[in-house]
Amino acid sequence: MQDMEERMAHLMRQVDDLSDIVARQDREIALLTRRVQLLMEREGAREAQGGGGVVIGDEQPPHY
Repeated sequence: MQDMEERMAHLMRQVDDLSDIVARQDREIALLTRRVQLLMEREGAREAQGGGGVVIGDEQPPHY
């Protein structure tokens, strides 16, 4: 019986630790999502102003 209680206490500790990790990751994901949103808005504003001179991937610049 004592062995079962020890195992259960160990498992409960692991569940608490994992819960803390998940909560921290949720906060980090929310922060990163907000940062990406701000960057997308900033890039959208930059494109709207016509200052987009960045070549992305295989895209050829307009002078080719």
